[in-house]
Amino acid sequence: MNEDALSHILKAAGDTTRRKILTLLVQEGALRVTTLAAHFDMSLNSVSKHIKVLEEAGLVTRRTLGREHLIAAELEPLRLTEAWFTELKSVWELRLQALEDMLNAKDEGHE
Repeated sequence: MNEDALSHILKAAGDTTRRKILTLLVQEGALRVTTLAAHFDMSLNSVSKHIKVLEEAGLVTRRTLGREHLIAAELEPLRLTEAWFTELKSVWELRLQALEDMLNAKDEGHE
């Protein structure tokens, strides 16, 4: 598993504004930076910084058409986080199963 990529993705998705940007892009499709910025009570420069973090994590792509910059969601990198969470979940499920087995064995010994 690429730990650096996973860290970038989790950092990028860990911010409320960046999650809202991703949600808008998934719902609306590719949007201009200025259109995205209109959804937030912050400067265009601040929104651009959030977009840059998402770009660095590979969660959005930028396409330039003349003077316009279109931003689109790229959700493929989320498969990495999904795999990590699945792995983490399976470890906990194994631990819980072992605990349940131990408790059942203890109960059976008292009968």
